Amino acid sequence: MPVLDWERETEQGGGDALPKLPLPALGDTLDLYLRTLRPLLTEEQYQETLKIVTTFGAPGGLGELLQRRLLERSENRANWVYDYWLNDMYLANRMALPINSSPVMVFPPQHFRAPIDSLRFAAHLISGMLEYKSLLDTRSLPLDYARGQLAGTPLCMEQYYRLFTSYRLPGPQRDTLVAQQSSVMPEPEHIIVACRNQFFVMDVVINFRRLNERDLLTQLDKISKMADSEEECLPPIGLLTSDGRTEWAESRRVLMKESTNRDALDMIERCLCLVCLDQSSGLDLTDTSRAKLMLHGGGGAKNGGNRWYDKPMQFVIGSDGCCGVVCEHSAFEGIVLVQCTEYLLKYMRGSPSKLVRAASVSELPAPRRLRWKCTPEIHKHLSSSADKLNRQVRNLDMDVHKFHEYGKEFIKKQKMSPDAYIQVALQLAYYKCHGRLVSTYESASIRRFQEGRVENIRSATAEALGFVRAMADLKSSDTEKMERLRAAINAQTKYTVLAITGKAIDNHLLGLREIAQDLKLEKPEIFKDTAFLISNQFILSTSQVPTTVDMFCCYGPVVPDGYGACYNPQSDHVLFCVSSFRDSPQTCSEEFVQILERGLLEMRDLCVRHNADTNGNPGGKADERPSGKPKEETLERPVQSQATRMVGGTPSALGDVPRPPPQVLVSKAAAKSQVDIQTQTTSQGGSKERKI
Repeated sequence: MPVLDWERETEQGGGDALPKLPLPALGDTLDLYLRTLRPLLTEEQYQETLKIVTTFGAPGGLGELLQRRLLERSENRANWVYDYWLNDMYLANRMALPINSSPVMVFPPQHFRAPIDSLRFAAHLISGMLEYKSLLDTRSLPLDYARGQLAGTPLCMEQYYRLFTSYRLPGPQRDTLVAQQSSVMPEPEHIIVACRNQFFVMDVVINFRRLNERDLLTQLDKISKMADSEEECLPPIGLLTSDGRTEWAESRRVLMKESTNRDALDMIERCLCLVCLDQSSGLDLTDTSRAKLMLHGGGGAKNGGNRWYDKPMQFVIGSDGCCGVVCEHSAFEGIVLVQCTEYLLKYMRGSPSKLVRAASVSELPAPRRLRWKCTPEIHKHLSSSADKLNRQVRNLDMDVHKFHEYGKEFIKKQKMSPDAYIQVALQLAYYKCHGRLVSTYESASIRRFQEGRVENIRSATAEALGFVRAMADLKSSDTEKMERLRAAINAQTKYTVLAITGKAIDNHLLGLREIAQDLKLEKPEIFKDTAFLISNQFILSTSQVPTTVDMFCCYGPVVPDGYGACYNPQSDHVLFCVSSFRDSPQTCSEEFVQILERGLLEMRDLCVRHNADTNGNPGGKADERPSGKPKEETLERPVQSQATRMVGGTPSALGDVPRPPPQVLVSKAAAKSQVDIQTQTTSQGGSKERKI
């Protein structure tokens, strides 16, 4: 699906100028796969899996056949895994997008004194969006370079050019990522403004002239007044987009029978973005409440129908000051969302007088309300969609917590990677809660390669298990604990390098599984093995999303009994956004955050005591702020797949690690099969998709 002018992309130093994603050696991948299973399986489970993996990788066996076919594919494509990954990670996933798939950025709370103030904010934001789009249209966006590990490498810019040109079209079995083609004489560009669950077409370019901020405000004010008309109020069709993808595809099929609906859908699907003018939620706007409102809009009774979840960018401006962005994730990763929104907030902060700048368009056409013809069948779908969304709203357990005791500068002074340190802290927190480690997903960017998206960093390493057990062992000395902490952080850092250089194993195993399906072979035993399913039930779904302005990212968990853990490390604090589901007896976001904070304090105290003992200097205080290397490049949002996501491993030696207790695929009592558990929707109790 062409979305870029590749020749122009090459001129920027991206696209074809970048190397192709490498294909790891089969033996390396299988070895790492076995290593990553060690902390998750009993000895009996591991030995059974060892036999299966050995058979798969035997000389002349099935693994070598699939590897040869993958090699052929890699020679003929810019990125051998991209299509497999996109379908598996997003398009074939049947989960509803809110909470399960769509991450959000939450802006600082705004203080609007009058209704016109929120419209001014929206006009200013739209103006900034158009400025940013002009950078994209002229290919003037500065080239990204890698930070953190292996810094300085140019990165693929392809994802940026899908921000305002793509749309996720629902399908009965698989969605389609539609990318619009540019033309010499484009139609007048427009956005869709959602207000009181109604949708309005608002042109932002008229007669080849971009509207200035005063004109934008005039149009928004007209829309606000039009939306207040109860006589013309139409059903909240946007609720349909919050449903499961198969259900929404069926509702859309019914809508398409009417020409009026077809015209409305066409205008939405071709728009640049949505601007959602939300009504006041009536809630106390804490960080946690704003995060929840951005994820689901408060349900059908609030602003849940004031959305169109298929569009990549939805800018939310609440009259109560709750503002942010909702992102449809299949088109791009978290870094693109962060870069765009940071540009907008900095633009708005640095250009307060745009309302009197450019000349106005003399005659502004009135914004147009989109009309819908709704049959009894559509009303039935709407009722069902609203019920499901309301259940999700009640079920989401979110806790946004700012850890004030220290931040990344203290961690850097210990000569440790802040990201790896926090990942180990998350392992410690889960172990304190449950007495074991579980499969953990942290995504890492592979934009060093053509069409690169993400690879998985496996944080539940044997070294991490050794550290958390030492912390729980009263007989362990500080010296032993410190050695194990450094070993865990080193293992995490090494695996990060493997992932960002295309040498990890999630994508490779995905490719092997999918190429077997392409060849119409029976699914290999390695992918039916219980250990494979256990390793791909990501109970901890994590992501580092650092920002340079006052905003934060959050998302939901990916399995019924799991946690979503997004974190934003700053110099002197770390912001954590932890989510789970209330109907799980195994999880509680508030409790997890409390235990996480306790573990972070224990890790700090351990470092301080060790420094004092080593240096003979009791002044190694935790409030000292060292400088160090830049933040790790692990920004992208972890997402899981329709059936099972792939696995990763750690390159470091495991040593003798006691076997953990047996793990089950789902800790809830349910009659579903293991594979069913991997594919159920949240309304049915779980999900496998994950993000950023």
